[in-house]
Amino acid sequence: MRSCVNLGTWILHLLTLFTVVSLSHGRPTAQFRVKAVNLGGWLVTEGWIKPSLFDGIPNKDFLDGTGLQFKSVTTGKYLCAESGGGTIIVANRSAASGWETFSLWRLDENTFRFRVFNKQFVGLDGVKVVAVSNISTNSSTFNVVKESGNSTRVRIRASNGHFLQAKTEDVVTADASKVNGWGDDDPSVFVMTIAGRMQGEFQVTNGYGPAKASQVMKEHWNTFIVEDDFKYIASNLLTAVRIPIGWWIARDPNPPPPYVGGSLQALDNAFLWSEKYGLKIILDLHAAPGSQNGFEHSSSRDGSLEWGKTDETIQQTVGVIDFLTARYAKSQSLYAIELINEPLSPGVTVETLNKYYKAGYEAVRKHSSTAYVVLSNRIGPADPREFFPLAKGFELSVIDLHYYNLFQDLFNGMTVKQNIDFIYNNRSSELSYVTTSKGPLTFVGEWVAEWKVNGASKEDYERFAKAQLDVYGSLATFGWAYWGFKNVNNHWSLEWMINNGYIKV
Repeated sequence: MRSCVNLGTWILHLLTLFTVVSLSHGRPTAQFRVKAVNLGGWLVTEGWIKPSLFDGIPNKDFLDGTGLQFKSVTTGKYLCAESGGGTIIVANRSAASGWETFSLWRLDENTFRFRVFNKQFVGLDGVKVVAVSNISTNSSTFNVVKESGNSTRVRIRASNGHFLQAKTEDVVTADASKVNGWGDDDPSVFVMTIAGRMQGEFQVTNGYGPAKASQVMKEHWNTFIVEDDFKYIASNLLTAVRIPIGWWIARDPNPPPPYVGGSLQALDNAFLWSEKYGLKIILDLHAAPGSQNGFEHSSSRDGSLEWGKTDETIQQTVGVIDFLTARYAKSQSLYAIELINEPLSPGVTVETLNKYYKAGYEAVRKHSSTAYVVLSNRIGPADPREFFPLAKGFELSVIDLHYYNLFQDLFNGMTVKQNIDFIYNNRSSELSYVTTSKGPLTFVGEWVAEWKVNGASKEDYERFAKAQLDVYGSLATFGWAYWGFKNVNNHWSLEWMINNGYIKV
C-alpha cells in the first residue's frame, strides 16, 4: 500500500486474517485459504492511525521529508539546486518542480537540513550557498524564520549566523547580517510553499523527540489495537492477521534514534492474543533499513530509497528475519514470514531481491520448517512471474500481489459497473496468470473496497467488495488480506465495513 512506525512499532499495514490450514504436499486445501486483515496502525502512518497522534508535535508543519519551495521576492524566481545538485544554489527558475524542491531533515523543531533532488545537502562554501556534499554535517544546518503572523514569508538563517539572500538570479549567498522589515525589495525574503509532506513513524518519533516520543508511542500501542480486536476478528470468521513491522524491532528495547522501544512487547502481545483466539499471524517486514520504496509506510525519512544499494542493508535485513523467526518459531500462531513489503521497481532490482530472498528464506528455515515464506512482488513496472524461478526451489513459498482500483489513472472516470467488471475479468486473469499448479502459492496480501467512483451507493460498495471476495477467495491459493482493520477512512476499515453491513466474510 502507498501512502506509513518505529523499530518498536508494528507495521499493522495489513491485518491479515486467515483460516488455519491443513497441508497437502505443502499446499493449503481450497476450503482453508487464508482470510486475513492487515493491522495497519502498529506501524504509524497517516490514515492508519488516529490523526491526533500528530497533533502534539511542536512545529508539525516541518517534519522530516517535507518538501519546501522558496521564491525570492526580489528576483521573482525559485531557489533551485542547479543541475539537481552537485554545484551552486541559484534563484532563477520561473516554475517549481523537483530541482526547486528541498527535502527537509529535522534536527529539532527549529533546526533543519535541506536535501536536494540528487541527494546532496545544502551547505556553504564560504558565503556561497551550494549543494555538493552527500554527507550531513553541522555546517549544513539552517533555521527558518517566519514573518510574524504570516506563515509563507520567511528568511533562512545559515550555520554562520547570516541569512540567505538572492543577490541576483545566479548568485545566492549567506551573508545578510542586518535585516529590517519584510518588504519586497529585501533579497533575504522568500515566499515559502509546502510542496509535499510525509507522515510515517520516522516523522512522528523524530518530531516529538526521544522523551515525548516514547510516551506517545506506548500510549498508541496500548490503545489502538487491543485484545478485544483479536476477539472481534476471530468472531467474524477471519483466520489470520498480517502484522506490518519495522526493521528496528530487532533492536528493541533500545532501537536506533529516532525510534523508541516498546514495539516488541506489542508484537509479543499480538502472539498471545492470536493463540488465545485461534488466529494465525503473517509477520510482514513492512519497513526495511533505508526504505525499499521511499514511501512513509516503509519509514523513509525523506522519500529516498536506499535499501539494497549496499550489502550492509541486505545483511541487516536478513538479521531481522532471523531474529523474528527465532523468537516466534515455537508459537502455534506463526504461519508465515513475509520477507519484505512492496519493493519498488526499478529502484530495487530483481537481482538484489533474488539475493535477499534466498538469504531470507534460509534464515527462516534455520528456525522453522513449517512457516510459509512470502515473497512480495515489486510494485511499479515488473513481470508478476519474475520470482517464479527462485520460488520454485523453496518449500512452502508464496508470492504476494497487491490489487487496488485506486492508485492508477486507468480507473479515473470508470463507472461502478466498469470497476466490478474489471475485477471479474482483468483481476481474475492477472491472478490466474500467476497461479500455476507447479508454481508458488499466490496471496492477495492487500486489497480494499475503495475506488475512484463518486456518489456510489452502499449497494455499489457491497457489490464491489463481493466481486473481490469472489475472485481472490477462489483463485488466490494462499488467500487474501484486507487493508486494513482500522482506518480513519471508513471504506478502508474492515471493522467499519463489517459493522455497517458492507462486507460479509
